[in-house]
Amino acid sequence: MAEAAIGSTAAREELTPAAKKAIAGAFFGLAVDFYDIYLPTVALTPAIIYFQPKNLPASVVATLGFIVFAVALIGRPIGAFIFGHLGDVIGRRRTTMIAVAGFSTFTFLMALLPGYATWGYGAIALLIVLRLVGGIFMGGEYTSANPLAMEACPKHLRGFVGGLIQAAYPIAYVAIALTVTIMLGVVPAGTVDSPYVQWGWRIPFVIGAVLGLAVLVFYARVEESRLWETQAQERVTAPLKDLFTGQNVRNLAQVFLMMSGPWFSVQIVISATPGLLENYLKLPARGVTNGLLVANIFLVAGYLSAALLGQRFGRRLMLIVSGVWTVVLGTLFYYLMLANASSGGTLLLTMVLYTIALCLAISPWGIVTAYLNERFPTGVRASGYGIGYSLAAIIPSFFFSYLLALARLMPYVYTPLVLIVLAGLLQIIGAWLGPETRHVDLAGALASGAQEREPQPGVVPG
Repeated sequence: MAEAAIGSTAAREELTPAAKKAIAGAFFGLAVDFYDIYLPTVALTPAIIYFQPKNLPASVVATLGFIVFAVALIGRPIGAFIFGHLGDVIGRRRTTMIAVAGFSTFTFLMALLPGYATWGYGAIALLIVLRLVGGIFMGGEYTSANPLAMEACPKHLRGFVGGLIQAAYPIAYVAIALTVTIMLGVVPAGTVDSPYVQWGWRIPFVIGAVLGLAVLVFYARVEESRLWETQAQERVTAPLKDLFTGQNVRNLAQVFLMMSGPWFSVQIVISATPGLLENYLKLPARGVTNGLLVANIFLVAGYLSAALLGQRFGRRLMLIVSGVWTVVLGTLFYYLMLANASSGGTLLLTMVLYTIALCLAISPWGIVTAYLNERFPTGVRASGYGIGYSLAAIIPSFFFSYLLALARLMPYVYTPLVLIVLAGLLQIIGAWLGPETRHVDLAGALASGAQEREPQPGVVPG
C-alpha cells in the first residue's frame, strides 16, 4: 500500500528481512521511548500533588509538572552527543541496546519514589534527577536506532518509513492514555490520600520499564547497519569533531534552526496542554486523558500523510507549507479550544478543537526522520541526526518560563498562542535555508560530507 501511494518503478528495491527488523526495532524502540518520556505528562499529572506541598497556586502546580517533563528533554541532547558518537564508532545496534537498557532502568527507579510527605522537596528533586539521567539514555535510543533503519531502507520508501517510525509517538501516547484511563477508573485520583495518587501512578512506570526490556530482547535479533559496516574505510574516528567542521556544521546549524520550530509545537500543543487544561482550567483529568487518547489516534494519520506528501512533493517544500498552516490554522484552532474551555464550553468541543490543532501543528514530524538522516553523511549520521534532532529541544524545553513571562503582558491561558506562531515561523525559515533531500543516496554520502546532486530536469527523484 505504501509503495502504491508513493509510486513504483520496476527497478526499485524491496525491503529485506534485515531491513524489516531494523524498521520494526526503530518503531518499537521509539514507541517505548515516547511512552516513558510522556509518563509525567499523562500518568503523573493527576498525581503531581504526591510530590508537592498543599495549597500551591495553580500556575505553580502546572509549572512544576512542566519542569518534571522538560528535564528529560534537556537530557536528550546530552545523550545525543554521547550515543551519537558511540553509534558512529561502535555501531548503531550496540548503541541502541545500551540506551534502551539505561532508560528502562531509570523508569523503573521512578516507580519506587516516595512523596512529599516522606522526603519533602527531596522527593520531587530526586524525581527530576532520575528524569534527567533517564532522558540522557532516551536521547541515545533514536540517535542510533533511526539511522540504522533509514540506512536499511530503499530510497523510494524512506519518506513513508520515516513517517511510520515517527508515528510511534502518537501510538505510544494512545497506549499510555489507555493505561492511565483504566487506572483512573479502577483507582480514582483526587486528594493526596486517594489510591491513584498514593500508588496507582506507579503502575504505568513499571509497564514502561517492562516494555523497554522487551525492546532490548528484540534488538538482540536485529542486524547491524550494512552501510555503516561497509563504509569502514571512510568512517571517521572522531565523529563529533568532524560534525562540527566544514559542511557538516553548516548542515547542523540549519537543522537546529528548523527543528526548533517542531519542538516548540510539541512543548506547547502536547506537553503544556494537559497541565493547562487540568490544573489551570480545572477540566476533569479523566475526560482530558480520554480526549488526548482520541486526538492522538488521528495524529497517526497526520504523520503518515505528511510523510507521503514529503516523499511526493519534496520534504523541504512540505516542511515550509506545514509551517505556514501551523502559524495560521494551528494557532486559530488552539485559540478556539482555549476560548471554549475558558468560557465553560463542553469538554467534547474542547477536545475536538484540540485534535484539529494537534494534527495541524504536530504532523510535520512525520517528515523529520527521513529529512535529518538525509542531511548527514554516514560517518557522522548518528551524531548529526541525534544532535540535530535533540539539541533543538533545549530552548523550547523552558516553555514554562516563557509562558510565565508572557503572562505579564496577556492572560496566562492564551500565552501558548505566541509560542505556536513562533514554532511555525522557525520551521518555515529553517526549512527554507536548507536543500531538498529526498534524492540523496545515503550510500553515496561518505564521511567527506558529499551529498548527491539534485536530479536533472525530467528525472523523477527516488
